[in-house]
Amino acid sequence: MNHDLQSLKERIPLLDYLRIHNWTARPIGAHQEFVGLCPLHPETHPSFYVNAAKNVFYCHGCGRGGDLIRFVQLSLNLSFREALVYLKGQLGQPEPGEEEALWEAANFYRQQLGRHPEALDYLHSRGVHDAGLIDQLSIGYAPGGMLNRHMSRLGYPVELLLGVGLIHQGKDAFYRRIVFPCFDGCRPINLYGRSIGGAAPHRFLPRPKGGLFAWSTVRNCPDVILVEGLFDLAVLWQAGFINTTCAFGVHLTDPQFSQLSDRLDRTVFIAFDPDPAGANAARALAQRLQQAALNVRIVDLPRGHDPNRCFVDGASAADFDRHLRDALSP
Repeated sequence: MNHDLQSLKERIPLLDYLRIHNWTARPIGAHQEFVGLCPLHPETHPSFYVNAAKNVFYCHGCGRGGDLIRFVQLSLNLSFREALVYLKGQLGQPEPGEEEALWEAANFYRQQLGRHPEALDYLHSRGVHDAGLIDQLSIGYAPGGMLNRHMSRLGYPVELLLGVGLIHQGKDAFYRRIVFPCFDGCRPINLYGRSIGGAAPHRFLPRPKGGLFAWSTVRNCPDVILVEGLFDLAVLWQAGFINTTCAFGVHLTDPQFSQLSDRLDRTVFIAFDPDPAGANAARALAQRLQQAALNVRIVDLPRGHDPNRCFVDGASAADFDRHLRDALSP
C-alpha cells in the first residue's frame, strides 16, 4: 500500500497539481521551494510554501500542511480514500468495481482462515479437513471488524463497499463466519457466510446468488449429484465425488433448473436432507426433471443424516457410493 501511495504522488507532483489548478508562486532560495497565496483560505500576503523536492506544502497562515493527498482532502473536503479515488481518476485509472471488491474480500478471508483456530476447528467439526480442498473451494474466514479497514487502505470507497454489501452500517457484513465465494464461471458474484457462533447460520450478500455452485466444473459430468448446502458439497468433493453441485437450498431458480436440464443424457442424483421438507422438495424436483426428459434418482440417506452428517459420523466414500447405487427412481 505504501508503495502504491508513493507511486501515485510521484506521478502527480504536488507543484504540478497546484499549477494546473491555477496556483501562482515565485521560487525562493535554492532548494526547489516556492511561495504563493494559500488556496485553502483567503489571504493577501503569501504564506503558502511548497517544497517541490519533498513534495509537501505548509501554510504559515492557516497552519495546515502535508502532501498531495492531504491537500486534495482539504481543498475538496474529501476523506482519505475519496481523495485516492479522485487522484486515480485524474490519472485515468478507473475506480475499482464490484467484482474486484468481491475478489479482494474473498482473498482477504482466505488469508484469515489459517490465523484463527476457531475457524479451522469449525471446519473440522463439519468434516472438512483436506487443505487441498479448502484451497480449491477458496474457503475463508471472516473474523469481523477487519475487512472495512483493509479495503479502505486499498482505496476502495465506502460507497462501493456499501453497494456490494460487504459492509453494513459501517461494520463488516460477515462476522465470525466461514466464507465460500460463489462464482459464475471465473467471475465472483456473491459470498456465502456460515456462522460459527450464535448468529443466523446462513448469509449471502444482497446480490444475485447466480447459478448452481461450481457448475463450470460439474456441467460436463454425465451423472450429477445435487445437494442442498455447501458443506454437503465440500465433504462429497473431499471424498472424490467431484460431480456434486449445490443449489443453496431445495428450490431451484429457473436459471439453475435450465443448467441442470441442459443435456438429456444426464442422470441427476438428488441428495437432499431426509426431513419432510427435503423429501417433498426432492420428489417435486424429480418430477420436473423427468418431464424435461432427464434420468432422475432420489438418494435415500439414513434418517436424520444429510450428506454432511453422514461423513461427520464416519461414512466412507464406499458407503455413499452404495447409497447412490441404491437410489430409486421417483
